[in-house]
Amino acid sequence: MGLVMLAMASQATAQTAALDVTSAVKQVEAELGAKEAPVQQASGAAAAAAKVSALYDTQPAKSVTVALPPSNPVAALAAKAALPVSAAVDIAREGAWLHRNGWGLHALVDRYSSSAEISNEEENCIAIAVYHEARGEGLEGQLAVARVIMNRAASSKYPDSWCGVVKQPWQFSFVNPRTGHIPYVDQDSASWRKAKAITKLAVTQVVPSLSDDVLWYHADYVAPSWGRRLSFVQKIGTHIFYRA
Repeated sequence: MGLVMLAMASQATAQTAALDVTSAVKQVEAELGAKEAPVQQASGAAAAAAKVSALYDTQPAKSVTVALPPSNPVAALAAKAALPVSAAVDIAREGAWLHRNGWGLHALVDRYSSSAEISNEEENCIAIAVYHEARGEGLEGQLAVARVIMNRAASSKYPDSWCGVVKQPWQFSFVNPRTGHIPYVDQDSASWRKAKAITKLAVTQVVPSLSDDVLWYHADYVAPSWGRRLSFVQKIGTHIFYRA
């Protein structure tokens, strides 16, 4: 009943809706035991997600301010990227809730691949890199590529923007190092929809991935000399990841 009344109030005035988003999310979490008790059945998680989505769907996208806590340099850059409210609320809050309650990366990408929209050029650069560098990889590998880009921008060793990292000459093979040209992206493809969802999950840090100090990777069918100077971290799909 409390959720129904809140939804009705949200529809009544945009101002009230804007003020009630945070309390609404807390109410949903409290009613569903989201803080500690994991959802035991997929149907329960799906029902919970539907309730959260119903609340969010009543909110005017531009009337709510969402701040991502700058707990580390990567989070700070995500906040700097000025994520729009609609995406930040839906994925940062709802996605984090779902992940805490048993939804894995694959389920989250399935949920957001049809709705995640790129908000700005910085996010677009990550999505394009994921599309060209890792669309043949599993979702974990795609998320790891996105995280490397974010880590580089936060490291002080590379350009301090996500686009600067992606477009830096001789770093990513899909970018022409002399002209900066980036190949065509099929924006009607499933691969692009997944790349957008992966980007949103990466920048909102919903799903844990590589640690902040992982700045390099290469495919397992090549053996660059610089790899011998670095410390192996993990192999995900065909990509091998390193830290200094």
